[in-house]
Amino acid sequence: MNMKSLFVSAITVAVLLAGCSDGNKTAGETTGGNAKSVAEQVNRQLIGIDPGAGIMKSANKAIADYDLKDWKLVEGSGAAMTAALDKAIREKKPIIVTGWTPHWMFAKYDLKYLEDPKQSFGGEEQIHTVVRKGLKADHPDAYAVLDRFEWSTDDMAAVMGAIQEGKKPEQAAQEWVGAHASQVDQWVGDAGKADGKALKLGYVAWDSEIASTNVVKAVLESRLGYKVTALQVEAGPMWAGIAGGDTDAMVAAWLPTTHEEYFNKYKDKVEDLGPNLKGTKTGLVVPAYMDIGSIEDLNK
Repeated sequence: MNMKSLFVSAITVAVLLAGCSDGNKTAGETTGGNAKSVAEQVNRQLIGIDPGAGIMKSANKAIADYDLKDWKLVEGSGAAMTAALDKAIREKKPIIVTGWTPHWMFAKYDLKYLEDPKQSFGGEEQIHTVVRKGLKADHPDAYAVLDRFEWSTDDMAAVMGAIQEGKKPEQAAQEWVGAHASQVDQWVGDAGKADGKALKLGYVAWDSEIASTNVVKAVLESRLGYKVTALQVEAGPMWAGIAGGDTDAMVAAWLPTTHEEYFNKYKDKVEDLGPNLKGTKTGLVVPAYMDIGSIEDLNK
């Protein structure tokens, strides 16, 4: 082999090695001596959920509040969001998602909220029970149970965790109800039997609301004898259904921020029974290994 061939071969090997090295880089490593910004690492995308969810409105507000001009909020679903998060974490790649607590993903992964100094997502929230007008007169026993229903984030996390591990929501809820008889007794009180009367509960497809709605459904069916239909819809139709009397109740109203728009629109047509769970939160969430602490830093 002559010197020219050796030189060409050396150049080819160097190029191939450089290509392999570059292909194995994770976002955030230096390229040409310059570290990629967080915006470049995530392609200026925030991974969201259902377009009608209140958290999506808050995320769009954050984009405006923090002047994230070229950023895109990707619509999808809660399941699609967690699938994208799982894939990114397994590959140790950067990702920014819309997140909320309680949620099983905080137990499974090491995550953190980005600070929100402009309060685009509001502060701490509560999940309220909201019922249609006239429910107390039509179904006083169901009304009483719904009014007394209150549990903790740990309670909810237990049901969410069982579902995430593969149990059907109905099974996970029934098992939790069976294991917490004394707590359920407090909700039921002296409520009488319904003998197969029908009730409709509305809920959104958030893991937290799947858990709570199925628990309430299990209690109303097993303890009072109601025949309960759980209707999975988006937030707007959920509120509209209760305001219009087509749906009897929900235990899925995030207030005062996430569902603020719907509450203001329908507050005179529904009855708010108050919080059934306290200490919730929404915001932008990232894996703990990402070197960023605030939404303000997304433009840097």
